Amino acid sequence: MSNGKATPEILAANSIRKEKGIAHLFAATRYSIQGFKRLYQEAAFRHELLAFAVGLALFIFVGADLFEYVIFTILMMLMFCVEALNTAIEELVDRISPEISTVGRNAKDLGSFAVFCLICVNGVFAAYVVFF
Repeated sequence: MSNGKATPEILAANSIRKEKGIAHLFAATRYSIQGFKRLYQEAAFRHELLAFAVGLALFIFVGADLFEYVIFTILMMLMFCVEALNTAIEELVDRISPEISTVGRNAKDLGSFAVFCLICVNGVFAAYVVFF
């Protein structure tokens, strides 16, 4: 706002009202649901949801105990979190640097590697429960 005029970004930022109290809880819930809807558009996330369902079915089939269900659920939720962060990184890189760049590619690759690590951890844990 160096020239005395408000940019669209400044106007948008000034029009955002921070909720307080219980209204904040409802707003945060709404934002989380919007995030889930956005993440559901990603094929990788839908595959991870399917893997979660298949894993739970396998656990039922082999008679896994409650502790194994809890650990598997925690690991899958962690993977969903990392997938969401990876998608956020990709969205930001595409917005800030739409051209192909080494930095943008590295950021996306690092996010993908984080997801891959959790896929491996989940796979190893599921294999342990099913086969041992």
